[in-house]
Amino acid sequence: MTRGEGTYGAPCGRRPVRPRRTLAGLAAVVAAAALVTGCGIRSTSVPVDAGAAPSRMPCRTGSADTTAPPTKSVAVRVYLVCASQLVTVERTVEIDESRSAPLLVAQALLSELQRDPDPDERRAGFSTDVPTGLRVSDAREGDPDGTLRLSEQPDDLPAEALAQLVCSYADNEPLGSGGSVLLGGPGKYAPRGYLCTSETKSRPGEVPTLGAVELS
Repeated sequence: MTRGEGTYGAPCGRRPVRPRRTLAGLAAVVAAAALVTGCGIRSTSVPVDAGAAPSRMPCRTGSADTTAPPTKSVAVRVYLVCASQLVTVERTVEIDESRSAPLLVAQALLSELQRDPDPDERRAGFSTDVPTGLRVSDAREGDPDGTLRLSEQPDDLPAEALAQLVCSYADNEPLGSGGSVLLGGPGKYAPRGYLCTSETKSRPGEVPTLGAVELS
């Protein structure tokens, strides 16, 4: 045995390559740990929609009031926003001869859409985007029958507000026909027909005027 082997060689009974195996084993453990860690990151890196949980936003109010409605009042349905969708709530409005006066119904529905949801509705997650300053009036001369004129151009309204208005009007018989309603603005533009579809209700922010058709 040379001096170099006695000084730097492996102890008796051990081969010089043992340290290499130890290092190789350690590297394998580190690599395996990195793979496990990487897999963990990948399994939790998928985007998750953090929308309102159904249990917190049930979009359902408590039991309906069993009190008899006042005389000359009618039950109507309006669409409010809940969990990024349109959901109906039932309201009672006091209007006389509703079926023979569509404008009165339109004004009553607009007022219901503009007022803040009651505490029970707020707890259920309901809100409204219809501007409080919006007004509705009757058709002008030359407009098709059933046209309603708004104080703002319909397409200039917030998307959810227009969807609420279109679906609330289209869902009430004196105003809508076949799920559609004719709306115009204060200018000289011709009124247009707006459809309330299932897609409008489920995605009011993206398709509030799905099916709008220019009238001749």
